[in-house]
Amino acid sequence: MPTSCYRPRFFVASALVVVLAYTNSPAAQKGRASSSDNLTVVVDAGHGGHDRGGIPGQSVAEKNMTLDVAQRLRNVLAASGYRVVMTRDSDVFVPLPTRVAIANSYRNAIFVCIHFNATKRAGASGIETYFYSRDSLPLASAVHYYVTGGAPSGNRGVRRRGYYVLRKTGIPAVLVECGFLTNPTEAAYAQSVSYRQKLAEEIAAGVRGRNSVGSSLSSTPVATSETIPLQPYMDQTKVSSSERRKSKRSHKKSARKKKSSSKSSNSEARASSIHPEG
Repeated sequence: MPTSCYRPRFFVASALVVVLAYTNSPAAQKGRASSSDNLTVVVDAGHGGHDRGGIPGQSVAEKNMTLDVAQRLRNVLAASGYRVVMTRDSDVFVPLPTRVAIANSYRNAIFVCIHFNATKRAGASGIETYFYSRDSLPLASAVHYYVTGGAPSGNRGVRRRGYYVLRKTGIPAVLVECGFLTNPTEAAYAQSVSYRQKLAEEIAAGVRGRNSVGSSLSSTPVATSETIPLQPYMDQTKVSSSERRKSKRSHKKSARKKKSSSKSSNSEARASSIHPEG
């Protein structure tokens, strides 16, 4: 049979292979993610420069760990087609208002702040994720779900706090505490390149899955406004000086009362011991 009759089929098959190869290529996938999502992710590495982070005497510098995870997160997200903006990409100090200004300069965006925890109690451990606005809760829930699912550390939950970078941003914003650097075990994790890469990949998974958190079809156990009520937040830095003076006077008055009461109790105890039958 003449081989020429197979040429059209061979050409079509070859073309199909080329199309499929391109469709599954990283470039094509990146293009699809970019066109379908069109999202900017502002990645904020906590601390930096003269701000080492953590507590005095801490052996592992938080600023180095946060920057490394942030840079890895940037690479993972960029490979998925996201536009990524870094508040800092080196060991420099960036004031909090500047970080917020960068985040607020983008409309279709989210803000992800990377931190590690610290405390004087060496036994403290676990991962926690913070948010402030209601619009930020789905992102916080998704990020926390994936990070705690992929890390060996404990789950300290999703919490609402009025941290400056969360309160002042006009876009969905979360702050992830990726473990305690004052805990010997978690500090060892943080100093592992593979662990920091894992953290970046899980945070990126949370970014990608943020829209499915509130879906009724999702079986992912996440935090909701019912389990984490949006309690009112009081900014203590706004308390007037007169209120602070009043508070100090009240505290001193209370302390004097306690001291007086303590003296009276001691006198009664001594009298009772001298005259046990009263």
